[in-house]
Amino acid sequence: MAESQIFAFVLMPFSQEFTDIYKFGIKEPAKGLGITAERVDEQIYQEGILERIYRQIELADIIIADMSNQNPNVFYEVGYAHAKNKICILMTSNPDDIPFDLKHRRHIVYNSIDILRKNIIEELLWAKKEIENINKSHIKVSLQNISGTLEKTKFSAVGHVDFEIDLLNDTGAPSAEIEAVYFYSRKAWKLYQDGKECSSTKSDIDGYDKRHFLTPPLHRLHKESWAQLKFKAKKYLAWAMAGEEMKDSYRVAGRSNLRLVTSEGNLDYELNLDVTIEEVPF
Repeated sequence: MAESQIFAFVLMPFSQEFTDIYKFGIKEPAKGLGITAERVDEQIYQEGILERIYRQIELADIIIADMSNQNPNVFYEVGYAHAKNKICILMTSNPDDIPFDLKHRRHIVYNSIDILRKNIIEELLWAKKEIENINKSHIKVSLQNISGTLEKTKFSAVGHVDFEIDLLNDTGAPSAEIEAVYFYSRKAWKLYQDGKECSSTKSDIDGYDKRHFLTPPLHRLHKESWAQLKFKAKKYLAWAMAGEEMKDSYRVAGRSNLRLVTSEGNLDYELNLDVTIEEVPF
């Protein structure tokens, strides 16, 4: 593997049913993008297999994990990868295999190798862009938590979504200077930070209607430092006057974009959103 080549470490069961999924659904399309994808059973090593897996997770640029059948070893290894703040792409043949608290993480649901190939290429192109952003700015962006609550009356249903986004510099050099932060959404959403509504304007990115201004938690991340960006989003999900049904819960899913305006230029981080909004019992 060339020193500059991106390395994707693949976590999945080693059973025969996953052989073609790995070879033709992951490894081959990754190679076409200049990414080396490997499983631990392809490697030559002397240490114990668990030590080798942990070491490869630490060395990898990208983690690809098949969560199908809820294999406990894969789940444990994914937890370790998240603890190491790795770029993770989750995949499964059954959407119920993705735990509730990981559904906002990037994941692929596939029922054929062709579908997997198409989606893994899209996700790996996203990951390559994330790596490029990190290399330029020394800032890694990770959606750590997203949760929703429902405010419902007989007239309307309003969804409130809380975001927690980590900004991490785990390098030995200061990050680029953060001059501004923008969050992109559809037109129905309003954003709030520190109890105040965020100003917004028309989006300058296709596919989004609004660009909301957020105050950065810090203007520069020193080496080996971390900060968290917190804000709330609000949207009317249903109106009785419009003849819409008031439900007990709503699922909000899709993708948004967080832009850091930095001294190294504009850096866009695509966020995967998947949250169930429901009333909190008192």
